[in-house]
Amino acid sequence: MSKSSLRPDDFSLGTVLHACSVMATLGHGKMIHSLAIVHGFHGYAYVGNGLVNMYAKCGDIGGSKQAFDDIREKDLVSWNTMLIAYGLHGWGEKALKIYEEMLASGLKADKVTFISLLMTCSHLGLIDKGWALFKSMSRVHGIVPETDHVACVVDMLARGGYLEEAREVANRYRTHGMIGRSSEAVFGACYAHGDVLMGTELVGELSMLEPECEMSYVVLSNLYCASEKWKEAELVRKQMADYGVKKTPGCSWIEVKNKVSAFVAGSSSLCEYKEEISSIIYLLEYQSKNP
Repeated sequence: MSKSSLRPDDFSLGTVLHACSVMATLGHGKMIHSLAIVHGFHGYAYVGNGLVNMYAKCGDIGGSKQAFDDIREKDLVSWNTMLIAYGLHGWGEKALKIYEEMLASGLKADKVTFISLLMTCSHLGLIDKGWALFKSMSRVHGIVPETDHVACVVDMLARGGYLEEAREVANRYRTHGMIGRSSEAVFGACYAHGDVLMGTELVGELSMLEPECEMSYVVLSNLYCASEKWKEAELVRKQMADYGVKKTPGCSWIEVKNKVSAFVAGSSSLCEYKEEISSIIYLLEYQSKNP
């Protein structure tokens, strides 16, 4: 488009910024930011929101705040994006302050706002504050909690070691589609706190409702392994094979020599850098053994 001498607009710039956010390419994102300033679009909400998100995903929270401040007329997405940015970086107090400033500006919180707030409270262990926000959803703002909200609250309680309370909330809001997300959060806490009994019970519940769910099998297997119950762990793995359940491999990507490459464990997609990767792994292994 640039080679065709076409001038970018706020939509094209915002769309490219979204791509930079997905791939976490800060260098490219800064170049688009410069273009937005040159053409006078950095103060537009759509572009500004994209900049806030891009900088946050690339680890530059200062850039997010600057982009947020440059937005001339902030909409609800602007406030929510900045709130999420602070939450991603563990700045709980600033996230809560942004929420208060948003309400003071006259805007009403929506479902996305509370997902962001609850996730922040969960990751920072702000249980009392998170619980109060969850209750205010329906009582103050008239918003009915959905799957994501319940999952955040369950995760928050489970992370704090309140396993029974987390399970109680999960059961209270148990509807089709909610049980899996909520139970997964409790599963993770069972593993962290070594509660094999509750983990086993939850697997029994989830396997009946969602037998194809890989999470229940994987977490229970890890839980047994952590408790040195090797036979039980092997039986869980056998059940996975019998039901045809496979663990979805995680995907990672990295920018090397100005090119983004994606890869999974065991793949050879980065074979052109095989020697460099092997050298770095060897060095890391040596340093770990010889601190």
